[in-house]
Amino acid sequence: MTRRSRLCIPNLPHHIVQRGHNRHVVFSSDADRLAYLSTLAEFRRELGVKVHAWCLMTNHVHLVVDPGEDRANLGRLMKRLAGRHTRRVNRIESKTGTAWEGRYKCSPIDSRRYLLACTRYVELNPVRAGVSGDPAEFRWSSYRSRMGWDSTGAGMLDLDPCFLSLGTTPEEQRSVFREWVAAGVTAPELQFIREALQGNRLTGTEEFSLELERQADLRIPCRKRGRPQTKRDGEKGTDLISRPEK
Repeated sequence: MTRRSRLCIPNLPHHIVQRGHNRHVVFSSDADRLAYLSTLAEFRRELGVKVHAWCLMTNHVHLVVDPGEDRANLGRLMKRLAGRHTRRVNRIESKTGTAWEGRYKCSPIDSRRYLLACTRYVELNPVRAGVSGDPAEFRWSSYRSRMGWDSTGAGMLDLDPCFLSLGTTPEEQRSVFREWVAAGVTAPELQFIREALQGNRLTGTEEFSLELERQADLRIPCRKRGRPQTKRDGEKGTDLISRPEK
């Protein structure tokens, strides 16, 4: 059976999840996580990709990465991250075989509407998993770097225009985003992001999918036909995915 090729679009951020083989532990120590982030920083520079968010859980990773002009950079990055980490683990633990599942999950993101939502989803993952009560308590995500609180991953985070538009100063941007993250992710938002990720579909609207098809001359599967579910308030609709307000 031929596997469908992974949807990857140039100059667009992608939400990525890669899990350990059979969901086994891939990070058993802080040294493992530091080595992974060091590799990510190295190949971010070498390939010229942008890293908008990350979260290193015990048995999987979340990344939000823009491959730039060459969409193949995404595959190159993930292959190098997985390969180097596997070799390190096998050397330390004197074993063979891969540390990771064969295929990572990937969903291109409509950055204008859903990038901040995917970022919040990624950085709240430790809270949803019960690892920490607050994203600020978890050292191995991009949240603390985004807030300017520590140097883990320092210099590696690419702040996107959506985040920068939250305020005129870094302090204001961080304050608005911090309050928005504290509000949490709704159940429909979780479902929307997860379904897009699991199906390798666009995290975005049908309108944006059609716009990309016209620009790139390819068929882009979306979550489903029509726009994401909205709530009506008079004549105004509110997106299923919320956005922070200044």
